[in-house]
Amino acid sequence: MKAVFSAVQLQHAPSRFLSRGHIVGYPESPDRARILIEGARKVGATVQAPHSFDELHIAAIHSRRYLKFLAGAFAKWNRPKGAFPEVMPSLRPVERPARYPRHITGQAGWHLMDFSCPVTEQTWGAVRTSADTALTAADLVAGGEPMAYALCRPPGHHAYADRAGGFCYLNNTALAAEYLRGTHERVAILDIDVHHGNGTQSIFYARADVLTVSVHADPARFYPFYYGYESQRGSRTGSGFNLNLPLPVRSDDEAWLAAVESAIRAVGEFAPGALVIALGLDAHESDPLKGGAMTTGGFARLARAIASLKLPTVIVQEGGYQTDILAENLASFLGAYEAGA
Repeated sequence: MKAVFSAVQLQHAPSRFLSRGHIVGYPESPDRARILIEGARKVGATVQAPHSFDELHIAAIHSRRYLKFLAGAFAKWNRPKGAFPEVMPSLRPVERPARYPRHITGQAGWHLMDFSCPVTEQTWGAVRTSADTALTAADLVAGGEPMAYALCRPPGHHAYADRAGGFCYLNNTALAAEYLRGTHERVAILDIDVHHGNGTQSIFYARADVLTVSVHADPARFYPFYYGYESQRGSRTGSGFNLNLPLPVRSDDEAWLAAVESAIRAVGEFAPGALVIALGLDAHESDPLKGGAMTTGGFARLARAIASLKLPTVIVQEGGYQTDILAENLASFLGAYEAGA
């Protein structure tokens, strides 16, 4: 199995996060990636650095204005004396029509959806490399590899075409799917992170060439709250090509497996040429975000079920936070998937 990762992705290290009204340490830390690469190596993955891709591939998913903001926000923010060393929004446009502002404070509110995506001096380099990681894995699969694992950090599935949110800046899963569209008429995305991939849903919501299926904790009581409901099925030509399968918060292995089997049936009926798995490990019973109650062995069961589709597959890392067995959870999934592919 080939895995893709660059140490550049470790450089993004914000200092703070707003959680339930408290300023706390940033949970999407560089240590996550260090642990996850250990998990990939446990199953014998060969780790390679990502290639650098032309921005045209990024702009196929994200607006040019948003990319310009991410690349230049820190420099603009840091001009006035006394600014906090991380770009953070203090207000957001909540009504339409609204006009795009010139001031960096207004632009931060336009593009940063919540308080989980501060921009530091190193953020752009890390998120751009994370995107290249997903694209490199997709390129490997497009070139004939049966599967490839993209250790993307920061993650991506909450990122919209022009907004960051939920620790996500560029939507790595969407980038991989769009790249695979270059060689396949139809591509499916199966998101098994404990949080709904609201950014991915938005990006492909009106398209019929990319099926988006998400199994996640019920957003009625869990982030991202507003998106991920069964009634959200796509629009216009994409109507019927977005499938959400929410589960009660703290669901166990059996509930997750049953939902994933429903997702697999939907993917099979769509008959894609390739699959992108948005892999979150945060449904585990010990994950600090407490959205699921899966076991380490449960991830292997999910992997074996999905592998039965026998599709060329890019596995893109999404969530999964520090626990004593985060590496084992990744190894459980990757090892079982490779054995069944």
